[in-house]
Amino acid sequence: MSEKEEIVIVGAGIIGVCTAYYLLNHPKFDPKKHHITIIEAVRAAGGASGKAGGLLALWAFPSQIVPMSFALHEKLADKYNGAVEWGYRRVSTVSVEGNLMKTGPAPLGRKVAGRAPPHSSEKGPDVDLPEDLDWIRPEVIDSWSHLGGTDSTAQVHPFKFTTFILKKVLESGHATLVLGSVKRVNTRLNDDDEEEAISVTYTASPGDERTIAASKVVLAVGPWTSKLLPTCPISGLRAHSITIVPTKPTTAYGIFTELRVSRNRYVSPEIYARKDEIYVCGEGDSLPVPENTDAVEVERERCDELFKWAGDLSHQLKNGKVLKRQACYLPVVDVPSCTGPLIGETTTLNLFLASGHSCWGINNAPGTGLLIAELLLDGEATSADISQFDPKLYFDSSEL
Repeated sequence: MSEKEEIVIVGAGIIGVCTAYYLLNHPKFDPKKHHITIIEAVRAAGGASGKAGGLLALWAFPSQIVPMSFALHEKLADKYNGAVEWGYRRVSTVSVEGNLMKTGPAPLGRKVAGRAPPHSSEKGPDVDLPEDLDWIRPEVIDSWSHLGGTDSTAQVHPFKFTTFILKKVLESGHATLVLGSVKRVNTRLNDDDEEEAISVTYTASPGDERTIAASKVVLAVGPWTSKLLPTCPISGLRAHSITIVPTKPTTAYGIFTELRVSRNRYVSPEIYARKDEIYVCGEGDSLPVPENTDAVEVERERCDELFKWAGDLSHQLKNGKVLKRQACYLPVVDVPSCTGPLIGETTTLNLFLASGHSCWGINNAPGTGLLIAELLLDGEATSADISQFDPKLYFDSSEL
């Protein structure tokens, strides 16, 4: 009996897990011929896949992938009761501009447009926010605009989604999760003098280096890509976030903000109301990507700022309880002509890349996983035109 073809996926984040899932569900996946090994350095969903906001939107980018991936999210939620398992639901999204310098003590006995009493003696003109967005203080809002409704916007809890899909992958009996830090992808020259990937070497524990043979290798390591592919133009953008338990339930909204917090400073935190908590994230900064997800530095003061701004915007958040203070790195493609992601085979045969999704990795993970599955088992991607995201257009991987 011949040995099975081993497909090695590096990274157990949402992209790697979705890739494994759609490989297993591809018509050409044959358990008698194929096996999948996922190698993860620390833990599944330890990076942005467990710490991102989880917003899904038909108006995200890139447009070649978004509609298909958005629909796949809905199909997965329908199939596995995603509303319960990972908090899938449709939401509304708005953009607001405001001035948090207006904050102050709440005067008594005064009501505006049927809402709670205003909390500032410096209140400006009334802003007619959506009726059900009653947990945002209207007196600090200068203007707002509608971004998307429940027909075009949804959300998931990324950690719950990723770990649930990983569980389904492992339950198949045809995939294995291995904990280890990948050190290199090994290559050789084939009979046509072309470089091809043949195995992956990883460290299972200090001093315990192992190598696993591979017929195909998929790198789904996000901002850590350049540690294995030094010439790949993908870097990391660190972003802090917190989760808050509000004082009472809030309606399903995603809120993009532009807020004045001092005479010369404006900030743009994003706020996503989940079923049982509020997620707040800040703007990114460019620090070197650390060794692994456990080594990501979390600055307490950055998280405390997010809590203050959220509290100035909503008293339900001001008096809420902070559950998590965290940070993660988003993978960004450093090519002016390409927003990312990079999806496809590299200049090294049998070495595939699925990374550089920026802030839309959660949104586009199912679509990316399906496309990589098609590339590996069909030899071409048929669900979307991803020709402009071909890694070979942007770097040479032959310097492994």
